[in-house]
Amino acid sequence: MKPSVLVLAAGIGSRYGGLKQIDPVGPGGEAIIDYSVYDALRAGFGKLVFVIRRDIEAAFREAIGRRFEAKAAVEYVFQELDALPHGFSPPPGRNKPWGTGHAILMAADTIHEPFAAINADDFYGPESYRLLHDFLRDSADARIPTFAIVGFRLANTLSEAGSVSRGVCRCDADGYLERLDELTRIEKDGDAIRHTDGSGQIHTLTGEETASMNLWGFTSDIFEQFRRDFTAFLQDRGSQEKAEYYLSLGVNALVAAGRARVRILSTPETWCGVTYQDDKPHVTRHIRGLIERGIYPAKLWS
Repeated sequence: MKPSVLVLAAGIGSRYGGLKQIDPVGPGGEAIIDYSVYDALRAGFGKLVFVIRRDIEAAFREAIGRRFEAKAAVEYVFQELDALPHGFSPPPGRNKPWGTGHAILMAADTIHEPFAAINADDFYGPESYRLLHDFLRDSADARIPTFAIVGFRLANTLSEAGSVSRGVCRCDADGYLERLDELTRIEKDGDAIRHTDGSGQIHTLTGEETASMNLWGFTSDIFEQFRRDFTAFLQDRGSQEKAEYYLSLGVNALVAAGRARVRILSTPETWCGVTYQDDKPHVTRHIRGLIERGIYPAKLWS
């Protein structure tokens, strides 16, 4: 069975100022997700599952979903605040989503095969999908659940328009993840890169660190693992209005407990995305360059 692709597309995009998941960046009106799906399908992935919110369903289906329906099986699942385990409910006043780990759980009844989890608004490049597809194809007989994360060179994941948050991978000598540290307020500082932590202290980064851009490979084992940890998260922090169950939080817990291993797959690709409105021209130029090199056709789906 071909592995599936789970597309995390429920983000609000507050810094960007709009529904960036469907904003065109290609010469034929393609969005970033078009290039992601194109790369995934030619790498050998099959079914597409989109995690969206019900309030963007009509716009998303019209602008994005329907163009893929003739190319692959397409399904939708919905990340809503009240999609919680039995006995839990959102606290009064909460309107913030429960996070990327919660988004993964929305597909538990839909995906039963190995799958990639991706952000809808991140451009990962074709080699990243080939690496992940080959890993998922070859890792079915692992002794314990074995997942993967595609790692990018940190310096190649920054924005000229402002600071970004990135997960920095710490790995062992065999190339497996030891911990994923979420760093906020990472930005260029002349020829250097700096990170400002929650206390306001500034740290210098080399740019050679391995960064996660939320491109993961999982087997269906992840659902039961995350369901257990998300329940514990709700018991501990479910009454907080802004607490989020990040995908990295769940993975870190599994690795620390020895319940899963995560292979780091280093990609040579350059990431780009639209964190801010001013990022869009850069993405458009990057894709135009790839078209000129013959990586993509000018009209992707013609």
